[in-house]
Amino acid sequence: MIQALLSRHKHECRPTLPVLGEAEFKLARVHEICGTARRTLALQIAARAGAPVFWLAPSWGTDPLNPDGIREFLPPQDVMFLSARRSEDLLWSMEEILRSGAVPLVVADLPAPPALTPVRRLHLAAETGATEGQYQPLGLILTPGAGGAQGVESRWRMDPCHHSEGRRWRLERLRARTAPVRNWVVTDGTGNNGLQLLKSTLPLYKTPSRPSQ
Repeated sequence: MIQALLSRHKHECRPTLPVLGEAEFKLARVHEICGTARRTLALQIAARAGAPVFWLAPSWGTDPLNPDGIREFLPPQDVMFLSARRSEDLLWSMEEILRSGAVPLVVADLPAPPALTPVRRLHLAAETGATEGQYQPLGLILTPGAGGAQGVESRWRMDPCHHSEGRRWRLERLRARTAPVRNWVVTDGTGNNGLQLLKSTLPLYKTPSRPSQ
């Protein structure tokens, strides 16, 4: 029997995890983060979500997280790393962890955006975990380049834009079901606060003005 992939229940108002000002992530859903600083944003989210955090990555990856870099956001012992030999195993493992509801956050560092069906399965697994588990689990999929996973609750992009005044990043909300496209400048926080929003910039997409005839 083919398992139904779409929930027939009405979408209730779910709680969100506030991370950086207006940057909020709806719980029991799966969100996508792309861009060269995608892992930096994921670590900031992990610091807000709390321990334990599951971090899944391919075994053939050449740039694993450095514990010293994690320490800036949360204690390295709060993160449990899992490696998989196939991309399919990454998605299967993420689905099972979300379904258990045993942890508040699951991160999957993927080599490419997943298809629509696996994303739908992840959403259903997170909803099950929220109902039957200890937490309302948040799922993050990290994808290279500009991302492009179908069916995600929201898509974010983060890239560095450092300069002489210090480290800075450009954070973009590229897609969200209930929020407009928007972008911000992010800078280092004070003390152990991780990152903080510095300012909001102009909307990402503006209609170009036509030259005068």
